[in-house]
Amino acid sequence: MAIWNTLKGELDKAGRAAQDALDEGKLRLESHRAKQKAEAAAASLGFAVYRARVEGGDLEPERYSVLASLLAAAEAEIERIEIAIKMLKADPPTDKPADTPVPPQD
Repeated sequence: MAIWNTLKGELDKAGRAAQDALDEGKLRLESHRAKQKAEAAAASLGFAVYRARVEGGDLEPERYSVLASLLAAAEAEIERIEIAIKMLKADPPTDKPADTPVPPQD
């Protein structure tokens, strides 16, 4: 029966590793999307400033506030996701090392 316990332990460990990889992949995809949002917000802000200057004026404070808050929100989301990725990677394994013998169960 010890071999079955060892096999079960190894399969559980492989399952946890696969789940961790999936979780990290999802977070990385979220990060990519958040970075795209930040880039779009920055481009919108830059274009609005450019347009205002070309027309001989400055960007209205209300418009600036809206665009800047969109950019700040996207950057905050990126930071939150990056922290989640770091925490996922730093999470110590909760199981025994693979070379630890499992006591026989009679």
